[in-house]
Amino acid sequence: MTYTKNKLFDTDLQSLASIAKVMSHPARLAILRYLAKCNTCISGDISNEIPLSRTTVSQHLQELKKVGLIKGEIDGLKVNYCLCSSCIDDVKKAFDIFFKEIFVQQDNKC
Repeated sequence: MTYTKNKLFDTDLQSLASIAKVMSHPARLAILRYLAKCNTCISGDISNEIPLSRTTVSQHLQELKKVGLIKGEIDGLKVNYCLCSSCIDDVKKAFDIFFKEIFVQQDNKC
């Protein structure tokens, strides 16, 4: 088993890193963009828009759902997906704060 040193960092950095890791795949960014455009849709619709198999799209949806960026509501045999606006707003605020801290510190150095 591999030991990671993530726990040595504060929870804010751990949280940002987890979300950044999930968002680091272009397919997941494309899914987020598509859901923003559509408001809500089923995974089959997403598969028609993303050049990946339904199984692969489903795996990407699960990763986005795991960190709370999207929600999935079961409707019979289908799952309707939509963005979680409050989570996306929280993520945006957290990254804004993070980058603001970096820029303030960098202005004093270079």
